Amino acid sequence: MSWGTELWDQFDSLDKHTQWGIDFLERYAKFVKERIEIEQNYAKQLRNLVKKYCPKRSSKDEEPRFTSCVAFFNILNELNDYAGQREVVAEEMAHRVYGELMRYAHDLKTERKMHLQEGRKAQQYLDMCWKQMDNSKRKFERECREAEKAQQSYERLDNDTNATKADVEKAKQQLNLRTHMADENKNEYAAQLQNFNGEQHKHFYVVIPQIYKQLQEMDERRTVKLSECYRGFADSERKVIPIISKCLEGMILAAKSVDERRDSQMVVDSFKSGFEPPGDCPFEDYSQHIYRTISDGTISASKQESGKVDAKTTVGKAKGKLWLFGKKPKGPALEDFSHLPPEQRRKKLQQRIDELNRELQKESDQKEALNKMKDVYEKNPQMGDPGSLQPKLAETMNNIDRLRMEIHKNEAWLSEVEGKTGGRGDRRHSSDINHLVTQGRESPEGSYTDDANQEVRGPPEQHGHHNEFDDEFEDDDPLPAIGHCKAIYPFDGHNEGTLAMKEGEVLYIIEEDKGDGWTRARRQNGEEGYVPTSYIDVTLEKNSKGAVTYI
Repeated sequence: MSWGTELWDQFDSLDKHTQWGIDFLERYAKFVKERIEIEQNYAKQLRNLVKKYCPKRSSKDEEPRFTSCVAFFNILNELNDYAGQREVVAEEMAHRVYGELMRYAHDLKTERKMHLQEGRKAQQYLDMCWKQMDNSKRKFERECREAEKAQQSYERLDNDTNATKADVEKAKQQLNLRTHMADENKNEYAAQLQNFNGEQHKHFYVVIPQIYKQLQEMDERRTVKLSECYRGFADSERKVIPIISKCLEGMILAAKSVDERRDSQMVVDSFKSGFEPPGDCPFEDYSQHIYRTISDGTISASKQESGKVDAKTTVGKAKGKLWLFGKKPKGPALEDFSHLPPEQRRKKLQQRIDELNRELQKESDQKEALNKMKDVYEKNPQMGDPGSLQPKLAETMNNIDRLRMEIHKNEAWLSEVEGKTGGRGDRRHSSDINHLVTQGRESPEGSYTDDANQEVRGPPEQHGHHNEFDDEFEDDDPLPAIGHCKAIYPFDGHNEGTLAMKEGEVLYIIEEDKGDGWTRARRQNGEEGYVPTSYIDVTLEKNSKGAVTYI
């Protein structure tokens, strides 16, 4: 099946068909372009959606902790990757399909134009041959008519008796001339006819079939190119299906990672206050004054008893009312987090200690690096001046000392929360009560109240246990010294119950460290307080009970 033999006379039809083929190619390219725009917009909208619902990590407290939240954010990450794959599809289509189609359409237009120009030139040449043949034919026909007229004129003169011999001879010459010209035109016509027939045969059996064959091959290549682009259109998306499947699998794994038990435990850890539930409310008997008797001493005794009960009841109210059942204490956040419930305070202190330890480790590593660099400079002076490192080294040492002080201070607060203060906590009971009532509005048992008057009345409840603490709080005789210490570092002692000291100052030890990092000391003027154990060089007397010498 060949266009050259089957469609030899359909040049105009082939012209229209090849133009339609190019138009169809460009229409498909436009379809691909719009699909690319859809993919790009889809990916953009997905990314905006992910960005809209992703958490803004402005602080560490806002980081997701619950497994359901973590799973959702993992799904958002997978969806973001999915959006990236849609962009890959768009890029692949733009490069492999749309770009290739536009380049091929341009080449196809150029090739079609060239083939059609060749066909038109061949047709024009055949038309020229036809005109030449037709002109020679007309001229031969005209000369034949002229020769026929000349013959008739000669015969008429030859038969006319009145005609002169010269006229007859002239008519004969004219006949011979016209006959000769007719013969020449006949030969010209025959030659032109033979040439036209040859060119016509060549046109319809050689030139046009060759041109139509090229047009056919061009159209078939266009069809093959469309087939390849159809396949590339599908392959562009099929290539990313494995990655998209992984994204979807990641979403399924994120869904499976949700643990309701763990989330419930996180809720407990996040909001647990550490307080004990309030006890039973005591019965308050207001009917005693109704049943008064005239017996001796009954009225006064009842008054005294009722007064005692009222006092205890009032104090009990102040003790048992926890802030989580009422209003949360107001005021600025304190450095020791004493404004928080015990459990939350413990968590905050532990987090701060961990952060300070990390900072301390960084400073220690920097100090070690500076010391190594200083050693290298001392051994090789041409590499640098060791003295230039001294300011940075001093700054690092100051940072290390500061961080150690902060760590010890926070560890003391943490030990206080965890109930590890031991005997120190008992001896400092009175001062702690005053400190907590003033700073955190917290009762001695760790409960918060809304009424400041009730908080002030809280400590008198301890009168029932007054004898239990007489030996430690109201003993006029000072505790005996069990050793002495020398301050290695200065300590400001701003917190209540602590003792300020200067570097090199010598103090008496009246209570050794119980494991909480604090030692109780006394000056020569009798002022007592707690100082950090790591800030002093302690020497205990050998004859004292449990004495140990610290180096």
